[in-house]
Amino acid sequence: MPFHLHLAEADLLRCRFAISPLWETQEAVRTLARPERHGYHLPWLRRTRKATAGIDLRPLWLLMPSGGGHNPDFFCPPPLGPAVPFEEELAVVRATPPGTARDDMAAALAATPGAARSALGRSLLADPARTVRRLADLLEQVWHTLIEPEWPRLRALLEADVAYHSRRLAEGGFGRLVGELSPRLAFEDATLKIDGMRGSHVRSLDGQGLVLMPSVFCWPDVISGFEPPWQPAVVYPARGVGGLWSPPQDRTPAALAALLGRARADILRALDEPASTSSLARLLGLAPSTVSAHLSVLRAAGLLTSRRYGHQVLYERTPLGITLAGSQPDTLS
Repeated sequence: MPFHLHLAEADLLRCRFAISPLWETQEAVRTLARPERHGYHLPWLRRTRKATAGIDLRPLWLLMPSGGGHNPDFFCPPPLGPAVPFEEELAVVRATPPGTARDDMAAALAATPGAARSALGRSLLADPARTVRRLADLLEQVWHTLIEPEWPRLRALLEADVAYHSRRLAEGGFGRLVGELSPRLAFEDATLKIDGMRGSHVRSLDGQGLVLMPSVFCWPDVISGFEPPWQPAVVYPARGVGGLWSPPQDRTPAALAALLGRARADILRALDEPASTSSLARLLGLAPSTVSAHLSVLRAAGLLTSRRYGHQVLYERTPLGITLAGSQPDTLS
């Protein structure tokens, strides 16, 4: 059966990208329980094994049916802005009305035979207000223990994905963009079609718009949903997730470093995708003020251009910068 979202003109005008630390937190919990997702994340899984063992994740896992079916929206609502802090997202979870939470949990438990009748399932449904607090506290523990230490790395990758796909949206429009987000997505006759999802879902967005969210931990899945009162969203695997946990390597040719200086050469080489000052600082382990000064020099030399995206300024290489960044040492000597 199909999984289709019908978009009117007003929906296309309200499409936006967002990054959600809360989403990554709950999706990391899901990944821990699904070996088919472990491939790209083995370094992280090994590093966090001991910390993970000290967290009782059973209440969250029970609400994440492995065979498909409804997943509660209230503990991972789509963010209201492009980059909402984890604390603000968690405050929204804590404010969930008990009745809304109970209905959401009941639908999730129904997807797993016997889950609603289990002792844990009954306790989750018996006092939904208490369960909301319990789940929020658990998500907060997961965030501080497993995700927050890695968040600079995760955020840099997610921001690079948003910058890249925002540019592709401007260049080719929504119809071309969705096919690049994932081969499971297609846009035909004003309808977003999603393959590989269980069940049937046909919905008209009726002017609500659509949130597009890159995710590190959802690979290889594309996820969609969010019934009212939440805005519809499509979550797709972020670009570059295959190299996320790879150790940093010095790939800057010595000749380029001699020409520009080590820091400026590293910055130029790091700009495979448009990036902000803060994301470059996190990636390279430099102070933002230092990166900003070097970016100004590189831009003045005609190696970079800059453009504003929301509240950020994104830098990317000019054709000359691309040539230099891709040059081998012998071509510069």
